[in-house]
Amino acid sequence: MENILVAGANGNTGKQIINLLAKSQYFKPVAMVREESQIEQFKIKGIDAVLGDLEKDISHTVKGIDKVIFAAGSGGKKVVEVDQEGAKKLIDASNNANIKKFVMLSSMGADEPGQANELQEYLQAKHNADEYLKKSNLRYAIVRPGSLTNDDAKGTIEIAKKLGHRGEISRADVAQTLICSLHDNGPSDKTYEILNGETSISEALDSMVSEEK
Repeated sequence: MENILVAGANGNTGKQIINLLAKSQYFKPVAMVREESQIEQFKIKGIDAVLGDLEKDISHTVKGIDKVIFAAGSGGKKVVEVDQEGAKKLIDASNNANIKKFVMLSSMGADEPGQANELQEYLQAKHNADEYLKKSNLRYAIVRPGSLTNDDAKGTIEIAKKLGHRGEISRADVAQTLICSLHDNGPSDKTYEILNGETSISEALDSMVSEEK
């Protein structure tokens, strides 16, 4: 089994990622949290956790880790410090630790932040982090969902490099897509947008792999 560091494990999407990873036969989650008080909720479930503040040195968090999911966010409060520079720090640490794959939770609109009517600063921060990852030596997948909902998982999505329209998708389906993107045979060095759709997540990701051949 591969050890997966989840940055942002205490967030709404992060918790879903952790719970799904805990049931996986391939992956073992390691929850990265910012405060000591957040560790217990994972420990009681038998899930490993590590303290790591994205505004500080986090090089220790990738020890013994095989792959990384970056699902952290500042909630709009510190987009440069956390969403941008925090992501860069974890990318650098992952590079130095020879992490096998880095899966980034980004956002639709991050490719053209200047075109956004709102959340421009946030989308610019995500754009900068995504570009930094692309220029790193890491294998990566950048996943850009539409507006996140708390609906139940459907297990199906719509996917493309650029979908050309807006929409919604549940955090549950985003979490599953991020985890499926970890696999070695999943899309690598790819950026893709996802929304609610009718194609199974595994088939959707397979279509992105076949597209690169």
